[in-house]
This record gives sequence, structure tokens and C-alpha cells, in this order.
Amino acid sequence: MVGKVLGIRDLEQFSSRRSSVYVDPECDKFFELPLFIAASSNDVTTKCQCFQFSPGKEPALRSFTEIQQLLQQGKKRDVKNILRENSWPINSPIRSQLWPLLCGQHLTKQHMLDGFYWEMVHQVFGTTELSEKPIMLPAFVDAIHCLPYHLTSTGRAVADRIVNVLGYDCPDITYSPVLYPITSILLHFMSEEEAYICLAGLVASKEKVFINQTKLQHEVTWKTVMQIAKKHTKSAVSYFQRICPGQKLERVFMDWCWWILAGLPFQHLVRIMDCFFHEGIKVLYRVALVILNLFHKECQSNNEWSPDNIKNDIGNALIKFCKKIPVSPAKLLHAAFSIRGLSTQYISRISIKTEMLLKSRSVLNSSSKQLIKSRSSDNLPTSQSQVNIQMMSHTLTIRELFTLWSWLPVRITMYQPKLLYTTEEHGCSLTTFYVRVEQHEPTLLMIKTCNNEVFGAYCSSRWFERNVKDDKGQRQAYFGTGETFLFSLYPERAKYPWVGIEGDKDLGHSSELFMAADSKMITIGGGEGQAIWMDENIRFGKTDGCKTFNNPPLCPSGDFEIRVLEVYGFVGS
Repeated sequence: MVGKVLGIRDLEQFSSRRSSVYVDPECDKFFELPLFIAASSNDVTTKCQCFQFSPGKEPALRSFTEIQQLLQQGKKRDVKNILRENSWPINSPIRSQLWPLLCGQHLTKQHMLDGFYWEMVHQVFGTTELSEKPIMLPAFVDAIHCLPYHLTSTGRAVADRIVNVLGYDCPDITYSPVLYPITSILLHFMSEEEAYICLAGLVASKEKVFINQTKLQHEVTWKTVMQIAKKHTKSAVSYFQRICPGQKLERVFMDWCWWILAGLPFQHLVRIMDCFFHEGIKVLYRVALVILNLFHKECQSNNEWSPDNIKNDIGNALIKFCKKIPVSPAKLLHAAFSIRGLSTQYISRISIKTEMLLKSRSVLNSSSKQLIKSRSSDNLPTSQSQVNIQMMSHTLTIRELFTLWSWLPVRITMYQPKLLYTTEEHGCSLTTFYVRVEQHEPTLLMIKTCNNEVFGAYCSSRWFERNVKDDKGQRQAYFGTGETFLFSLYPERAKYPWVGIEGDKDLGHSSELFMAADSKMITIGGGEGQAIWMDENIRFGKTDGCKTFNNPPLCPSGDFEIRVLEVYGFVGS
């Protein structure tokens, strides 16, 4: 049967990339959704889901080679459009090569050599043989959501092993309920080793978010979806709030990812993953909004989803609705990518704001004992960091270093500081500044004026982003995130965080002007003034109050002459 759909040569190529693939032999003129992984033909324990294959002229689909060449040329936007528009059949052999290629582009570790995974397996389990006994899953896995997607018992054991090895290799993962389902999906199209490498790429990605790895990230994600939904699906959210006044909206959105991963049919999931592995979690955000809108429409026209039937458990009703969603994968994705005003920058702002709010509340809710402990020991620079700063800096005393260190995001204090640029050694040139600094994230910018004032900024994004273009091909004037903050160390000591962390109210554009740069200047903070501005010769600058940080001028005169500029990065961040 599959030979008729794929062609015998394609089938052989596909099958050779997987240890065992079994298709229901009775599905003539059909193709199986999904495919199975099995140790033997008797190991298929789940019922085949068959869908009628529509005969006729097939659309001209792009090949793996074409996509590979585009990625090699750096044409990621072209790849994005191809992935969105090309509906490859569910059993197309392209995914056995395409998905590893897409996930591999996010890898930052260089140790993924041939045999690395199996060395890790042997290190964790003492053997590379698959145990017949159940494997205990890591604590970060949610046992309720270990979705197998029709994997056989062998396939599930392989998924268990992959997740264990990943947990061993990535000890920073403390909570990641979606990791197991994504592992199961990957195993439908590739070998165990390839699936592990794909997951390693998704987990390691720094430019895009794919998989949440902590409870904080998990909470930030669902609250971000809720905030976006309130703006982009107002009618649906208002409807659900109206019919269920006693049910908290938060409870519904906490399970948003399971509308997709536990609800949608497998053929929908596979097409979503085609885009997800390239673009990241924003694809899931878009799909979730479409699901909300579709469900809202069905509630108004279909008695099955009447208020009386769903008011006691909207979350469960959403998942049930998704299981028989009334649109094809192509229409679902088309609707998702047609949502306007949902840019990566917009989503990032919402996400950063949400994370900062949660962290702020966490600190405020901590007991005084915990707070004192954090300030006295947990958030101090290591002795090595102190030595490094003393040897490198012309602006910081140890006392000032301690103050500044207490203001940094906690995760950054785990890394060693590294002096990337200083006017004392590298000269006063904006060009040199960019060459030495632009690829580092985050950076700490320190200014000492000729009047001995010391102030600066923690810059959350790479300075290279001054060159990044939006979907219309236009360079963004401002970039950065709400983690950016200003500070003053002398004569006054003060931290000026982004105004957005102070509450949930919507902020205007002038309150989100974090960083800007070009060949003539650097600016940090905007809106009715620039908090820090420096010229291309890194000699003169000015400082004003601004709306983004609600700061006063960082030096009394407003204008200043730079004695020393230092920029630090953080090794391993």
C-alpha cells in the first residue's frame, strides 16, 4: 500500500532510516496516520487510524535538497515560507532528513559527534541494550502527559531512555512536561540517536524558545498565551468568562499546550511540527489562538458545545473539541499564520514582562529569612569573579561590584565576567566596539566620566540586533527586552529597571525603547529623552530621563565626557 503512495524507492529510503516501520496491510488506497515503530510485527498494539487518500495530480512539493541549500545560504525566511506552505503527506520520507536538519541548526554544543549518544546511554544505564524492565523517568517529566502517539511498547521504552539521557546531560532541566510528547513525535520519523540530537538542539537553542525547562518558564508561557489571547481573541475570552463566572480563566490557559499536543489529530501535529522545529514556540501560540476562535464559533452553532455542556470544564471541552477539529491541517496553519500583529518582538515583550512580574512577586513573597540569605550569600560574585574584575576594571571597586552583582538576573551571576571592550586598551571607536561586543548576550556597559561619575546599563540583547530586519525588510530602530536596566554607582547608587515590571497595565511604545544603535551612535532607553547616548568616537555623551526606565539623568550635568568605557560579557551565558 505505502509503496503505491510513496513509490517503492522512496519507501525503501524512508524505511532504511528507521529500525522498524509497520503499516496496516489492509489499508489499501489509504495511508496510515500515524506510522508505527515496533520491535516485531506482533508488537503493534494500537488501532490503525486510516484516512482516505485523494487521488489526482499531486502538488509540486519542495525537496529536502532545496531546503538544505536555502539554509546553507542563510535564507531562513524562505525556508519559513516553504515549511508553512508545503503540506507533505504524513508518511513522506522528507521528514526523516528535514526534521534533523531543522533541529540541528539550533545546536550550540559542538560535542554531538558520532557515537556520543550511545556513550551517554552506556554511562547512564551501563549498557546499550534496551532493558525489558520499566525505566524510571526523570522528575521533570509529567507522568500524566507522557503521550506515546501510538508508539509500541518498544517505542515507548526508547522514548523513556532518550528523556533519561537528556536529563543526565542537561541537569538544568527541572520541569518540562512537553519534552516527552515531542520525543514520541520525533521517533515516528527517525532513529533513537537522531531524535536525541534533535531534542538537544531544541533544548540548547538561545535565539528561540522551543521547550520550557523550568516551572517558571512553564508559567511564563501559559500566562503569555493568556495575555495574547485577551488581545487577539477578545470575543472568545469574553464568552468563556461570561458563561463560567465561577471558573478562573487561568485554569483554562494553564493547559493550553495540551489543546495541541493531547487534542489535535496526529496529522495536524506533524504539520505543526514542520514549522515549530524552525520557528519555535510562537507557532504553538498562533495555533492556540486559532483553536480558541474555532471553539468559540462551534459553541455558538453546535449544541454539543452549548454553555450547559461545557461550563463546568472548559479546559477538557477544548481538548475534546480539538480531537475532532473541523478544519484540515493546511487550513489550521493558514489561519494561524494569517493572524496580524503577532510579531516575535511583540511576543518577546509580553513574555519578558510576565517573567519579570513573576520574579518580582516571588521575591516579595519570600520570607525575610530567605531574602536575607539571598542578599548575603547566594547572589554574591565568586572569588574568581572578584579577582577578574579587580584585574580588568578601571571603573569598579569591589564594593561597587557587590552592589552591581546583586542587581543582575540570578542566572547571570553563575557565570564569570569577561572584559570584551575597553577604551583603555582597544581605543575609542564604535566600529571596534561592535566587532568585539555585538555577538555577546547579555552585556554590561560601564561608563566613567571625566568628572568621575560611574553609571551604565545591563543590556539584555546582542548589539548585532541593530542589523536585524522585520518581516517587511525594515531595520528595527529599537531592540532589546525588559530585562535591560540602567544603574548609577557614583555619586548615587541606584538601579532603574524597566517600568513594565511594575504592573499589568498596557504600556505605550515609548515605554519599550530599550536599545538602539547604528554607525554613528549608541542609545539605551528612550521616550521623552535618551537615558544614555554616546557618539561614534565614544568620547562625548548625554543622559536624560526617559519613559522606558523612568530614570533621572545619570549625571548631574546631563552632558558628559567619557574617560573610560568598559563592556563585559559573561562566559557561558
